Amino acid sequence: QVQLAESGGGLVQFGGSLRLSCVFSGNGFGLNALGWYRRAPGKLRELVAEIVIGGTTNYADSVKGRFTISGDNAKNGVYLQMNSLKPEDTAVYYCKVRRFSIDFWGQGTQVTVSS
Repeated sequence: QVQLAESGGGLVQFGGSLRLSCVFSGNGFGLNALGWYRRAPGKLRELVAEIVIGGTTNYADSVKGRFTISGDNAKNGVYLQMNSLKPEDTAVYYCKVRRFSIDFWGQGTQVTVSS
């Protein structure tokens, strides 16, 4: 079992920045991927950014060039730096850790971008 705790959400104006943090329990053994997803009102949850351990880093087309995902093995953390935020980025953002091919999710943090 992996427990996750997200922080860093909030209200920001158009063009502003936020940094989301996620700290998870356990250690790095068996990790497959670290990622951020989001669910906007009335929409399905979608991938924002993902680090595949030992592989690639993937971004949704809508956030490429604006968002950056990073991980810190020493701190069991995964972060999402979000710049040039737009109202359409408004959503609940979820951290996901895949360990031994099992997905574990955080409870989400609200990001609201005002126009």
